[in-house]
Amino acid sequence: MTGSDIPSSFRLAYVPGVTPTKWVRVWHERLPGTPLELIQVPPAEAGRLLADGGAEAGLVRLPVDRDVLSAIPLYTETTVVVIPKDHAVTAAEEVTLPDLADEIVLHPLDDLLDWETLPGRPAIERPATTADAIELVAAGVGVLLVPQSLARLHHRKDLTYRPVLEAPESRVALSWPQEEPTPDLVEEFIGIVRGRTVNSTRGRAATPPQPSAKEKAKAKRAGTATGSARKQAATGRHAGTPKGGKPTGKRGKPRGR
Repeated sequence: MTGSDIPSSFRLAYVPGVTPTKWVRVWHERLPGTPLELIQVPPAEAGRLLADGGAEAGLVRLPVDRDVLSAIPLYTETTVVVIPKDHAVTAAEEVTLPDLADEIVLHPLDDLLDWETLPGRPAIERPATTADAIELVAAGVGVLLVPQSLARLHHRKDLTYRPVLEAPESRVALSWPQEEPTPDLVEEFIGIVRGRTVNSTRGRAATPPQPSAKEKAKAKRAGTATGSARKQAATGRHAGTPKGGKPTGKRGKPRGR
């Protein structure tokens, strides 16, 4: 890649609840001359943004359209139930789905969990967003099941949450438009999220390892010997030959006694 081919910046999309801070920090350490631009995008719009070229890569929630996008799963989030702090469920460290059978379970239109059957009792209407559902939980209207990162994102002093056993979970992945080959800067970010070291042979060209002191000394001796041999070849001399060029001793049959 030539200097004119290198993008002036790297655009990274991310959905609410995902925190790219640690990877962004490593990016700035390794590529200080290439700015990284963060773009927050609603989960439902992340795939379209990447497919349309609005970002080089994105931290998104699965599934994605594998006919258009490549993806590397990164981690799976725990599902939690968001409840008022004085709710009876707070007495337990973990909650099961049957524990919510008598609760009104809010189901926002932007829900991220793949439910076959929603637990509890349905609300009269579905909230438009998770943020709206959080407000209803605070008002005592019902409870809400979300990935743990969203419970933290919408934290309120009057609410808390508990892990829910055997509930659907949300998976977070690094995704990018399918191209062949994968762009260099995308390979760089793939290496960062996978924990590759700066000298990894994948992605950016690795810095060659430096020889040890012992290896340097050995190379120096080999170089000296090579230089001496070349000098002798140039002058026509060999060991045991005087400066005039005639051998000092005869070779052949041994001298008689």
